Amino acid sequence: MTDRDGQLIYRIAGSQRIASVDANGALSVSTVNAVPPGASVQASSSGGAQANNSSLSGAAAKTTYIAGFAVTGAGATGASVITVTVTGVATTMNFSMAIPAGAAVAVTPLVVNFATPVPASAVNTAVVVNVPSFGAGNTNAASSAWGFQL
Repeated sequence: MTDRDGQLIYRIAGSQRIASVDANGALSVSTVNAVPPGASVQASSSGGAQANNSSLSGAAAKTTYIAGFAVTGAGATGASVITVTVTGVATTMNFSMAIPAGAAVAVTPLVVNFATPVPASAVNTAVVVNVPSFGAGNTNAASSAWGFQL
């Protein structure tokens, strides 16, 4: 994506990079950290041929924010569509993910980076990415979530 000045803007793991080329053709890259000052970074991963939940825990007197999540893995005996949910936020979010037939067939990863991190519904509340089982015959599934507490 580019901004109005033609700078290339992209995100990598919780930070935003801005690349630009000056009049002499020199490339410069700057980093804008998406984690506010004073925040503590949170991350969680889960894996296996099972339901996988990645939880960003709550903490006393702090609000947990989810900045994004990813779900990867392989197919199952039969094709299906599962619903990945994010709970612990003001309104539960639902994301559909297609699971292909074939335990050796990779799923199309579901990767969500929120433009603005989403806060938990209350202080000291966990935010959880809930991933149901991919189905019978699945041998590989994983989920990861990232965010911060402030």
